[in-house]
Amino acid sequence: MRLENKIAVVTGGAAGLGKAMALRFAEEGAMVIAADMKELDYAHDNVEGKILNVADPEACKTFFDEVVASHGQIDILVNNAGITRDAMTRKLSDEDWDMVLDVNLKGVFNLTRLVGPQMEQIGGGSIINISSVVGEFGNIGQANYSASKAGVIGLSKTWAKEFARKGVPVRVNAIAPGYIMTDILKTVPQDLLDKFASMTMLGRLGEPKEIADSALFLASDESSYITGHVLSVNGGMRL
Repeated sequence: MRLENKIAVVTGGAAGLGKAMALRFAEEGAMVIAADMKELDYAHDNVEGKILNVADPEACKTFFDEVVASHGQIDILVNNAGITRDAMTRKLSDEDWDMVLDVNLKGVFNLTRLVGPQMEQIGGGSIINISSVVGEFGNIGQANYSASKAGVIGLSKTWAKEFARKGVPVRVNAIAPGYIMTDILKTVPQDLLDKFASMTMLGRLGEPKEIADSALFLASDESSYITGHVLSVNGGMRL
């Protein structure tokens, strides 16, 4: 029960990595608020679903106030909500650029600007921002996505300095997943999946549980001396 009596917020918590992290945290004793644009398709006594558009600053403020009013505080924040709108740069529309940056980068800012100072006030906390291997190394046809995920890494390092500057143990880290077998990847042809797997040193794709376990480590006291770090969980894809 590594997160017993902790209040955790996981954005993008309805499916994929967010669902895996929400359930893993709940198994370890946390009360989890899983925020998403859609209803949860699963149930757990320790998981509460809430509708939230992270790109909307006013909605984030309302959400934050409601969570604090109901649960007293937020001990763990996982900024996981994200979207893709892939295209080669010459074909990338302003709308698709803005949409991806609004959700993937500004959405992270919208909640953390509220939760980070609150963690300073309560004496500590853990913020985990989900980046991507694409944010570390770039990828053809994903200029908007890679820019947003690289920005998440910059925010994580900045906030690790800002929120701990007064000596309060507010830790901020990022996870950069590689290719993980979520429902989205299950629609990809097998020959492409095999190609992705061959790009890793371990010769396989990752599982959502492996990201959830990594997030659990960063959320728990087991990582109490780790902050400003980017944890690459990609099977050795870029060694």
